[in-house]
Amino acid sequence: MQTETTDMTQRGRGGPERAPARPVDTVPAAPRRLLVVDDSRLQRRILVSSVSGWGYELREADSGDAALEICRDWTPDLVISDWMMPGMDGLQFCKEFRTLERETYGYFILLTSKNEKFHAAEGLDAGADDFLTKPVNKAELRARLNAGERILDMQAELTRKNRIIRQTLTRLQAAHDVIDSDLIEARKLQQSLVRERHRVFDPMQISLLLRPAGRVGGDLVGFYPINAECFGCFSIDVSGHGISSALMTARLAGYLSSAVPEQNVAIRPLPGGGYAPRPPAEVVAHLNALVLGEITTEHYFTMVLAHVELATGRVALVQAGHPHPLVHRADGRIEEVGIPGVPVGLLPDVGFEEAVITLSPGDRLLVGSDGITECPDASGQMLDTEGLCAMLQELRGISGTALLESMVWRLGDYAGMDDFPDDISAVLLEYPGPGRATL
Repeated sequence: MQTETTDMTQRGRGGPERAPARPVDTVPAAPRRLLVVDDSRLQRRILVSSVSGWGYELREADSGDAALEICRDWTPDLVISDWMMPGMDGLQFCKEFRTLERETYGYFILLTSKNEKFHAAEGLDAGADDFLTKPVNKAELRARLNAGERILDMQAELTRKNRIIRQTLTRLQAAHDVIDSDLIEARKLQQSLVRERHRVFDPMQISLLLRPAGRVGGDLVGFYPINAECFGCFSIDVSGHGISSALMTARLAGYLSSAVPEQNVAIRPLPGGGYAPRPPAEVVAHLNALVLGEITTEHYFTMVLAHVELATGRVALVQAGHPHPLVHRADGRIEEVGIPGVPVGLLPDVGFEEAVITLSPGDRLLVGSDGITECPDASGQMLDTEGLCAMLQELRGISGTALLESMVWRLGDYAGMDDFPDDISAVLLEYPGPGRATL
């Protein structure tokens, strides 16, 4: 089988109807490669003669097998192939051409007779892009090749843009990995704000739950010793989510520090030494003034702040926009307590009211964030306070951190997911009573 190849690289391809000339300082693109395949030498000469002034790098082949060998070493941009050829015909060559590995697209034109044109669908299924009817009209040939070049130009532009997108995605992924690593460390730091998850203030015990919805969150819980007779605790939910909310919780943790009493705005020093609690309503009003006056932020927060007397079980608390605390009595009754107030940092010069409750032996007090009561199930139905009360009844025999973790498990079953849409936090006070054992 004879294979005939010709290299004819010429500039000037384009003519008046093609793209305007490039600026002088622009490097011209390499000429496109065109492969002509036909078992008729005369037909090849006619095609080559027709395109010879259009600036292509040309090669010829007299059969599908020969053309396929050329394509393996020399990648054509455009192919004009006769359909009817001995051995491997144009249709089979087209199918084989489409299986070759290449970085760019190859535009394939099939030469057909008038009768073969009725089988255009078969050619398209084989991978052909266009058809030319013999005898070939030079103007139509020019138009078909121009159409092919437009497709190749668009494909090249798409490839270029995809490459830019891939590079951009690679850079974004690298940036994301750095940010994610930082957020993991930030989560560790935020969790460290809750130094202890459980403490016994004889005869009372307190347990804490903090589970951000993302790497970091806007919830904060904690407690601080005041003196031998009482301690304070709080539950805070900063508006929004993410980094800015987490930074706000870090600032608030400093105002209610358990490690540095002198910086805790809820404690006042006594002249003879030691500390005494400030009234919770006064503390929350002070925090409201601090947020509005000293902290430049669009965030506000809800909170419950409580001071607890150990000997009597008396709890004085302020509820500022936070969900109602729940008292689970020893006899099984559950009561909503608190006096609703506005969130902190939302309005200036507002007052906050204290509610006073007394925990009797066997009672417990739960202060939870709205991430618990507003947790949705698969249909969007929120757990609500009624659902939380039912959960507490089911977990009546469990106490301490085990109770809080069991609540998270039950909440996950309710929501049908492990990741919750909002931060989950809670403070649990349990009061066995004076002289009774605590966990």
